[in-house]
Amino acid sequence: MESFGELKVALLCRGIKLGVNIDRGRKGGAGPAGGRYIILPSGRCVNAAMWGRFVEKSPYVLVERDEKFYVIKEDGEKVSEVGLVPYPQFYRKCTSNGTPMWKVALLHGTDCLATTVFQKCIYWSKGLGCKFCGIELSLKYGKTILLKKAREFREVVDAAVGEGVCKHITLTTGTPGTPDKGANLLAEIVREVKNHYEIPIHVQLEPPNDLRYIEELADAGADTVGVHIETFDKKIFREVCPGKGRIGMEKFYETWARCVELFGECQVSTYVIVGLGEGVESVLKGSEKAAEIGVIPYIVPLRPIIGTPFENRSPPSPEKLTYIYREVAQILRDYGIDPRKNLAGCVRCGACSALTEAYENNL
Repeated sequence: MESFGELKVALLCRGIKLGVNIDRGRKGGAGPAGGRYIILPSGRCVNAAMWGRFVEKSPYVLVERDEKFYVIKEDGEKVSEVGLVPYPQFYRKCTSNGTPMWKVALLHGTDCLATTVFQKCIYWSKGLGCKFCGIELSLKYGKTILLKKAREFREVVDAAVGEGVCKHITLTTGTPGTPDKGANLLAEIVREVKNHYEIPIHVQLEPPNDLRYIEELADAGADTVGVHIETFDKKIFREVCPGKGRIGMEKFYETWARCVELFGECQVSTYVIVGLGEGVESVLKGSEKAAEIGVIPYIVPLRPIIGTPFENRSPPSPEKLTYIYREVAQILRDYGIDPRKNLAGCVRCGACSALTEAYENNL
């Protein structure tokens, strides 16, 4: 491979099989689950899938070189030496009410503390959940708790900060059946953390009915926000996200514009999943629409999660995803949007996407 950016894309799309006995990460959850964070020689992380049927076909195998370092092999040949982000020490601790801290929040990448504040979604209960999402599976498997309260989350922050592994925070949520779409729960935790720390915080939610809830998140002290459209193809949006798709794309555009006003340049993002059945052109045109508003289209490949309707799907090819990354990176340059300026959350972490590598022409 010509660059570590290309290796990153390959691992994002193909996953990696294990030739060593290590934990493979959580099977379910919100976002790209089922993997571990691998540190590439570039110093950047990649969230490489280790669960899933598509991983069984991966040409990549992780083998141990010694106690701290590993080697990625392809068809028996060495590709690269890599590191594995170790599980932090706070995973061994409990909150004051006895809950294991790893059930409250997890380390994403090397320095991002992340949690799903509310681990259920109104669309799941109605049979309208997004077909790629495993948000309630981790609750079903006993890997998390339903609701993370502000005090207990802050106790985990205390431990993670003390350990030196919390430089920024990601708070996401399943959509509750309330008009604020979870904004109030997010704001409560943001206020609690900000009362004790100046750590940048990223929040994620779908467009609330009234945009004043977005204003409340900004007032609480949130630094960045993600409002995730998932796909710009209207037909795919309705089919893959039957509940969320009812919102309509115009509501996302309206919400993004207000978010940019409140949070500023390069601080608003939206997940765009490649591999849901959309065409490349829809990804590029939609990404330009987002960039025109001032939003970072955070491009990620489909992560088929066991137990979801899309568990047997395949991620896009590395070649297709690389082309999209390069084109979207140019769009961001054209509109003066630099993802490296993002203060907190998925864009800053970058483990699930090679958008920053493409922006830097390292892909």
